[in-house]
Amino acid sequence: MPFSTPYILILLIVALILLGLGYLLKGYLAGSQIKEAEARAQRIIREAEKEAETRRKEAALEVKDKLYQAKADFERETKEKRQELANQERRLTQREETLDRKLDLLEKREQGLISKEREMVARERVVAENEAKYKALVEEGRRQLERVSGLTVEEAKRMLIQNLEAEVKLEAIARIKRLEEEAKETAERKAKEIISLAIAKCASDYVTEATVSVVDLPSDDMKGRIIGREGRNIRALEKATGVDLIVDDTPEAVILSGFDPVRREIARIALQRLIADGRIHPARIEEVVEKVKKEVEATIREAGEQAAFELGVTGLHPEEIKLIGRLMFRTSYAQNQLQHSKEVAHLAGVMAAELGLDARLAKRAGLLHDIGKAADIENEGSHAKISAELAKKYHEHSRVVNAIAAHHEEVEPQCMEAILVQAADALSAARPGARREVLETYVKRLEKLEKIADSFEGVDKAYAIQAGRELRIIVENEQVSDLQAAQLARDIARRIEQELEYPGQIRVTVIRETRATEYAK
Repeated sequence: MPFSTPYILILLIVALILLGLGYLLKGYLAGSQIKEAEARAQRIIREAEKEAETRRKEAALEVKDKLYQAKADFERETKEKRQELANQERRLTQREETLDRKLDLLEKREQGLISKEREMVARERVVAENEAKYKALVEEGRRQLERVSGLTVEEAKRMLIQNLEAEVKLEAIARIKRLEEEAKETAERKAKEIISLAIAKCASDYVTEATVSVVDLPSDDMKGRIIGREGRNIRALEKATGVDLIVDDTPEAVILSGFDPVRREIARIALQRLIADGRIHPARIEEVVEKVKKEVEATIREAGEQAAFELGVTGLHPEEIKLIGRLMFRTSYAQNQLQHSKEVAHLAGVMAAELGLDARLAKRAGLLHDIGKAADIENEGSHAKISAELAKKYHEHSRVVNAIAAHHEEVEPQCMEAILVQAADALSAARPGARREVLETYVKRLEKLEKIADSFEGVDKAYAIQAGRELRIIVENEQVSDLQAAQLARDIARRIEQELEYPGQIRVTVIRETRATEYAK
């Protein structure tokens, strides 16, 4: 149905009204948004300005700090450079002053040298003039002598020298021959007198040294107690002393066999005390043997002191006294070494006194000349060399050391005392009955046996027993096992075969045992 005109107008009016209202509403809304945007923009601008101000201030502060630091560094560097420049200036000033002083000194020395040079030139001129005058005078004198004698200077010198040489040679030959004849006659006569006098003043008894000792028993029943159950007592005694005990059919006696007299004496005294005490078992045996060892050491020291006292030798080192005492138990070709040393000292002292030499030094050298024999088991080399080294070690006089070292002519004698000790040693050893070679060879062989065994690692003790037919070796339980003990016995036997000459055969026994000890408290 078609619309009427008024209706359309109304609609248009309404539409215009609505359009106006929409436009107003849009303008209102747009204004609000613009104001809000402007407020927001203002706020953002203010915040940006604040931040910019803050950063500007921070940058300004940072710049100020850097400027301040740079200024401080510059001032410090400037100060250091000024100080360094001041130091350099001061050093340069000091050097300049030093150079000035040196220059002054050099100038003074130069002036002094110039003046001395002038003096020397003047002196040289005077000397040259005098030398020319003297040469002229000498030449004039020579011409006059040649004219008078008819010989030149060289001919006169040669003739004079020849005449003097001929006269001196003849006189020297005649005097030397006369002195040699007189010296030979006098020396031979005097030497015979001195040696005869020395021998007459020394008379020593000799007793052949044996390698066995006999211990008497109260009864044959004691033999069983000495042997012990299953032989434990005799084994303990042999192990503790290193001496072989022979219990045979000899009535009421036990034989001790051993090449070392010290061990044999210890075993003899220990066995006598055990027999007297009656308590014979391994522990008691070890206790008694240790006690006897200490007593024998005291005896050795007393013997050394007594020998030194008898000869008037004083100031000996305690170790020297001990070595001298040990010579009481040492032999050389069956001759007791302590008696031999005392005799050599006495003979050397008598001869030195007769010759007007130092008898005190001669006696000292004679007493000490064989002390190496008391230590030769632990040392290598000849006993003369060992004795000299020991004397030097204990600060003996150089002439005493030389006399000891030269008594077997291994070194050159450097004093008369050395020659006297050589003569006294030969006199003491060469007297009838003084020595016998068999025992010395036997002892050396037994000592060599023990040295061979001691040279192997793990060996604690080694004893040559049964007159050298058996070598008994005790090894360290921790170092040698049972298998190694068997190998050690074979190695020692092979070494003996290579290095020794001996009759028959030698049994090598290696003993390895374990002991456990505890005390009940």
